[in-house]
Amino acid sequence: MRGWWQEITGLVLPVDCAGCGRERSPLCEGCREALDGRAARPVRPDPAPAGLPVVHAASAYGGRVRSVLLAHKERGALGLAGPLGAALAGAVRSVTRALLVDPVVPGGAEERGPAPGARTAAAGPVRGPLLLVPVPSARRAVAARGHDPARRIALAAARALRGAGADARVAPLLRQRRPVADQSGLDARQRRANVAGALEVVRGGERWLTVQGPVVPVDDLMTTGASLAEASRALSRAGGRVLGAAVVAAPARAFGESGPGPGPSAPDGPGRAGRP
Repeated sequence: MRGWWQEITGLVLPVDCAGCGRERSPLCEGCREALDGRAARPVRPDPAPAGLPVVHAASAYGGRVRSVLLAHKERGALGLAGPLGAALAGAVRSVTRALLVDPVVPGGAEERGPAPGARTAAAGPVRGPLLLVPVPSARRAVAARGHDPARRIALAAARALRGAGADARVAPLLRQRRPVADQSGLDARQRRANVAGALEVVRGGERWLTVQGPVVPVDDLMTTGASLAEASRALSRAGGRVLGAAVVAAPARAFGESGPGPGPSAPDGPGRAGRP
Protein backbone atom coordinates (compact mmCIF):
# COMPACT_ATOMS: atom_id res chain seq x y z
CA MET A 1 0.00 0.00 0.00
CA ARG A 2 2.82 2.37 0.88
CA GLY A 3 4.46 1.88 -2.51
CA TRP A 4 1.17 2.49 -4.37
CA TRP A 5 0.63 5.84 -2.67
CA GLN A 6 4.22 6.86 -3.31
CA GLU A 7 3.87 6.21 -7.04
CA ILE A 8 0.56 8.12 -7.30
CA THR A 9 1.99 11.08 -5.37
CA GLY A 10 4.99 11.25 -7.70
CA LEU A 11 2.69 11.41 -10.71
CA VAL A 12 0.39 14.13 -9.33
CA LEU A 13 2.65 16.47 -7.38
CA PRO A 14 5.60 18.38 -8.89
CA VAL A 15 8.90 17.14 -7.49
CA ASP A 16 12.51 18.22 -7.76
CA CYS A 17 15.14 16.14 -9.55
CA ALA A 18 16.23 13.28 -7.30
CA GLY A 19 19.81 13.60 -8.50
CA CYS A 20 20.62 17.32 -8.47
CA GLY A 21 17.57 19.04 -7.00
CA ARG A 22 16.53 20.86 -10.18
CA GLU A 23 12.99 22.16 -9.76
CA ARG A 24 9.96 20.42 -11.28
CA SER A 25 11.91 17.60 -12.85
CA PRO A 26 11.76 14.13 -11.24
CA LEU A 27 15.00 13.30 -13.06
CA CYS A 28 16.66 15.94 -15.23
CA GLU A 29 18.37 15.15 -18.51
CA GLY A 30 21.85 15.42 -17.04
CA CYS A 31 21.10 12.96 -14.25
CA ARG A 32 19.36 10.63 -16.68
CA GLU A 33 22.48 10.63 -18.89
CA ALA A 34 24.60 9.73 -15.85
CA LEU A 35 22.51 6.56 -15.57
CA ASP A 36 22.32 5.51 -19.22
CA GLY A 37 24.71 2.59 -18.69
CA ARG A 38 26.94 3.29 -21.68
CA ALA A 39 30.01 3.81 -19.47
CA ALA A 40 29.60 0.46 -17.68
CA ARG A 41 32.86 -1.40 -17.13
CA PRO A 42 34.51 -3.97 -14.84
CA VAL A 43 35.24 -2.89 -11.28
CA ARG A 44 37.04 -4.57 -8.41
CA PRO A 45 36.95 -3.85 -4.67
CA ASP A 46 40.20 -3.91 -2.74
CA PRO A 47 40.41 -6.28 -1.02
CA ALA A 48 38.17 -8.49 -3.14
CA PRO A 49 36.39 -11.31 -1.28
CA ALA A 50 37.08 -14.88 -2.33
CA GLY A 51 34.69 -16.16 -4.97
CA LEU A 52 33.72 -12.74 -6.32
CA PRO A 53 33.16 -12.92 -10.09
CA VAL A 54 34.03 -10.00 -12.33
CA VAL A 55 31.61 -7.22 -11.40
CA HIS A 56 30.49 -4.61 -13.92
CA ALA A 57 29.13 -1.25 -12.75
CA ALA A 58 27.33 1.44 -14.69
CA SER A 59 28.58 4.38 -12.64
CA ALA A 60 30.67 5.46 -9.67
CA TYR A 61 28.74 5.91 -6.44
CA GLY A 62 28.66 9.56 -5.52
CA GLY A 63 27.04 12.88 -6.34
CA ARG A 64 23.86 12.64 -8.35
CA VAL A 65 24.06 8.83 -8.76
CA ARG A 66 24.16 8.39 -4.99
CA SER A 67 21.22 10.75 -4.55
CA VAL A 68 19.09 8.91 -7.10
CA LEU A 69 19.85 5.51 -5.57
CA LEU A 70 18.99 6.75 -2.08
CA ALA A 71 15.78 8.40 -3.27
CA HIS A 72 14.64 5.13 -4.82
CA LYS A 73 15.84 2.84 -2.05
CA GLU A 74 15.18 4.75 1.15
CA ARG A 75 12.64 7.42 0.23
CA GLY A 76 10.37 5.38 -2.00
CA ALA A 77 10.78 7.30 -5.27
CA LEU A 78 9.63 4.24 -7.20
CA GLY A 79 9.45 6.03 -10.53
CA LEU A 80 13.25 6.08 -10.56
CA ALA A 81 13.37 2.31 -11.08
CA GLY A 82 13.21 2.83 -14.86
CA PRO A 83 16.36 4.97 -15.20
CA LEU A 84 18.18 2.84 -12.62
CA GLY A 85 17.12 -0.27 -14.54
CA ALA A 86 18.54 1.23 -17.73
CA ALA A 87 21.85 1.71 -15.92
CA LEU A 88 21.80 -1.87 -14.66
CA ALA A 89 20.97 -3.13 -18.16
CA GLY A 90 24.11 -1.35 -19.38
CA ALA A 91 26.16 -3.17 -16.75
CA VAL A 92 24.64 -6.51 -17.80
CA ARG A 93 25.56 -5.77 -21.44
CA SER A 94 29.09 -5.01 -20.26
CA VAL A 95 29.23 -8.44 -18.60
CA THR A 96 28.20 -10.25 -21.75
CA ARG A 97 30.40 -8.18 -24.07
CA ALA A 98 33.42 -8.98 -21.93
CA LEU A 99 32.72 -12.67 -22.65
CA LEU A 100 32.27 -12.03 -26.39
CA VAL A 101 28.59 -12.84 -25.97
CA ASP A 102 26.14 -9.99 -26.47
CA PRO A 103 22.51 -10.91 -25.68
CA VAL A 104 21.21 -7.82 -27.48
CA VAL A 105 23.07 -7.84 -30.79
CA PRO A 106 24.75 -11.25 -31.22
CA GLY A 107 27.89 -10.82 -33.28
CA GLY A 108 27.17 -7.10 -33.55
CA ALA A 109 29.56 -4.22 -33.81
CA GLU A 110 29.27 -3.45 -30.10
CA GLU A 111 31.02 -6.66 -29.09
CA ARG A 112 34.49 -6.30 -27.71
CA GLY A 113 36.97 -8.44 -25.87
CA PRO A 114 37.48 -8.55 -22.13
CA ALA A 115 39.05 -5.59 -20.42
CA PRO A 116 42.79 -5.88 -19.79
CA GLY A 117 43.40 -7.81 -16.59
CA ALA A 118 39.75 -8.72 -16.10
CA ARG A 119 39.05 -12.19 -14.77
CA THR A 120 35.99 -13.66 -16.43
CA ALA A 121 34.07 -16.90 -16.53
CA ALA A 122 34.69 -19.20 -19.45
CA ALA A 123 33.28 -17.68 -22.61
CA GLY A 124 30.74 -19.57 -24.62
CA PRO A 125 27.36 -19.34 -26.31
CA VAL A 126 24.38 -18.26 -24.23
CA ARG A 127 21.65 -20.88 -24.49
CA GLY A 128 18.27 -20.06 -23.02
CA PRO A 129 17.27 -16.80 -21.37
CA LEU A 130 19.75 -14.73 -19.45
CA LEU A 131 18.64 -14.84 -15.80
CA LEU A 132 19.11 -11.73 -13.68
CA VAL A 133 19.17 -12.87 -10.05
CA PRO A 134 18.72 -10.05 -7.49
CA VAL A 135 20.64 -10.23 -4.23
CA PRO A 136 17.81 -10.61 -1.69
CA SER A 137 17.13 -8.18 1.14
CA ALA A 138 15.89 -9.27 4.54
CA ARG A 139 12.12 -9.38 4.94
CA ARG A 140 12.24 -6.77 7.69
CA ALA A 141 14.10 -4.37 5.40
CA VAL A 142 11.59 -4.88 2.58
CA ALA A 143 8.72 -4.33 5.02
CA ALA A 144 10.32 -1.15 6.39
CA ARG A 145 10.95 0.31 2.94
CA GLY A 146 7.70 -0.86 1.42
CA HIS A 147 9.47 -2.38 -1.59
CA ASP A 148 12.47 -4.46 -2.63
CA PRO A 149 14.82 -2.02 -4.43
CA ALA A 150 17.18 -4.54 -6.04
CA ARG A 151 14.35 -6.66 -7.41
CA ARG A 152 12.45 -3.63 -8.73
CA ILE A 153 15.55 -2.34 -10.53
CA ALA A 154 16.28 -5.82 -11.90
CA LEU A 155 12.76 -6.02 -13.37
CA ALA A 156 13.28 -2.65 -15.07
CA ALA A 157 16.66 -3.82 -16.40
CA ALA A 158 15.15 -6.99 -17.84
CA ARG A 159 12.46 -4.93 -19.59
CA ALA A 160 15.13 -2.66 -21.07
CA LEU A 161 17.13 -5.65 -22.30
CA ARG A 162 14.05 -7.31 -23.84
CA GLY A 163 13.14 -4.01 -25.48
CA ALA A 164 16.52 -4.14 -27.21
CA GLY A 165 15.99 -7.70 -28.37
CA ALA A 166 17.53 -9.73 -25.54
CA ASP A 167 15.97 -12.80 -23.99
CA ALA A 168 16.39 -11.69 -20.38
CA ARG A 169 14.25 -12.24 -17.33
CA VAL A 170 14.41 -11.83 -13.57
CA ALA A 171 14.72 -15.01 -11.53
CA PRO A 172 14.43 -14.43 -7.75
CA LEU A 173 16.22 -17.69 -6.98
CA LEU A 174 18.02 -16.68 -3.79
CA ARG A 175 16.81 -16.41 -0.22
CA GLN A 176 18.40 -15.83 3.14
CA ARG A 177 18.87 -19.07 5.05
CA ARG A 178 19.73 -17.29 8.29
CA PRO A 179 19.40 -13.77 9.69
CA VAL A 180 22.25 -11.36 9.07
CA ALA A 181 23.08 -8.02 10.65
CA ASP A 182 22.64 -4.62 9.05
CA GLN A 183 25.83 -4.13 7.03
CA SER A 184 26.07 -0.36 7.40
CA GLY A 185 29.03 0.43 9.60
CA LEU A 186 30.73 -2.93 9.03
CA ASP A 187 34.17 -3.09 7.45
CA ALA A 188 35.08 -5.48 4.63
CA ARG A 189 36.14 -8.32 6.93
CA GLN A 190 33.01 -8.00 9.07
CA ARG A 191 30.77 -7.93 5.99
CA ARG A 192 32.33 -11.11 4.65
CA ALA A 193 31.78 -12.85 7.98
CA ASN A 194 28.25 -11.47 8.23
CA VAL A 195 27.04 -12.92 4.92
CA ALA A 196 29.18 -16.06 4.70
CA GLY A 197 26.85 -18.99 4.06
CA ALA A 198 23.79 -16.76 4.49
CA LEU A 199 22.21 -17.35 1.07
CA GLU A 200 20.77 -20.42 -0.60
CA VAL A 201 18.83 -21.22 -3.74
CA VAL A 202 15.07 -21.52 -3.25
CA ARG A 203 13.41 -24.92 -3.45
CA GLY A 204 13.23 -25.97 -7.09
CA GLY A 205 15.79 -23.36 -8.11
CA GLU A 206 18.38 -25.97 -9.05
CA ARG A 207 16.21 -27.05 -11.97
CA TRP A 208 15.98 -23.49 -13.24
CA LEU A 209 19.73 -23.13 -13.06
CA THR A 210 20.45 -26.35 -14.95
CA VAL A 211 17.79 -26.20 -17.69
CA GLN A 212 17.53 -22.43 -18.20
CA GLY A 213 20.22 -20.01 -19.27
CA PRO A 214 23.25 -18.56 -17.50
CA VAL A 215 22.89 -16.21 -14.55
CA VAL A 216 24.08 -12.74 -13.60
CA PRO A 217 23.69 -11.78 -9.93
CA VAL A 218 22.57 -8.15 -9.76
CA ASP A 219 22.31 -5.47 -7.10
CA ASP A 220 21.87 -1.73 -6.86
CA LEU A 221 25.22 -1.04 -5.21
CA MET A 222 28.47 -2.90 -4.57
CA THR A 223 30.58 -1.77 -1.64
CA THR A 224 32.94 -4.54 -0.53
CA GLY A 225 31.56 -7.23 -2.85
CA ALA A 226 30.72 -9.58 0.05
CA SER A 227 27.02 -9.97 -0.83
CA LEU A 228 27.74 -10.57 -4.53
CA ALA A 229 30.41 -13.14 -3.68
CA GLU A 230 27.98 -15.00 -1.44
CA ALA A 231 25.23 -14.84 -4.07
CA SER A 232 27.59 -16.22 -6.71
CA ARG A 233 28.72 -19.00 -4.38
CA ALA A 234 25.14 -20.11 -3.72
CA LEU A 235 24.19 -20.01 -7.40
CA SER A 236 27.30 -21.86 -8.56
CA ARG A 237 26.88 -24.53 -5.90
CA ALA A 238 23.35 -25.16 -7.14
CA GLY A 239 24.57 -25.65 -10.71
CA GLY A 240 24.24 -22.15 -12.12
CA ARG A 241 26.66 -20.78 -14.71
CA VAL A 242 27.57 -17.36 -13.34
CA LEU A 243 28.77 -15.12 -16.18
CA GLY A 244 29.64 -12.23 -13.88
CA ALA A 245 27.81 -9.76 -11.67
CA ALA A 246 26.25 -6.38 -12.47
CA VAL A 247 25.40 -3.35 -10.35
CA VAL A 248 24.19 0.18 -10.91
CA ALA A 249 27.06 1.72 -8.95
CA ALA A 250 30.30 0.96 -7.15
CA PRO A 251 32.77 3.09 -5.16
CA ALA A 252 34.92 5.30 -7.38
CA ARG A 253 38.08 3.59 -6.11
CA ALA A 254 36.83 0.27 -7.51
CA PHE A 255 37.04 1.72 -11.04
CA GLY A 256 40.75 2.44 -10.74
CA GLU A 257 42.48 5.70 -11.57
CA SER A 258 41.03 5.91 -15.08
CA GLY A 259 37.48 5.10 -14.05
CA PRO A 260 34.53 7.49 -14.18
CA GLY A 261 34.02 9.97 -11.40
CA PRO A 262 30.80 10.23 -9.39
CA GLY A 263 29.48 13.13 -11.46
CA PRO A 264 28.53 16.61 -10.29
CA SER A 265 27.75 16.92 -6.63
CA ALA A 266 24.19 16.81 -5.42
CA PRO A 267 22.42 17.60 -2.16
CA ASP A 268 23.68 15.13 0.41
CA GLY A 269 21.31 12.51 1.72
CA PRO A 270 21.40 9.97 4.53
CA GLY A 271 24.13 7.35 4.51
CA ARG A 272 23.44 4.15 2.64
CA ALA A 273 21.57 1.63 4.71
CA GLY A 274 23.45 -1.62 4.51
CA ARG A 275 21.81 -4.73 3.16
CA PRO A 276 20.54 -6.55 6.25
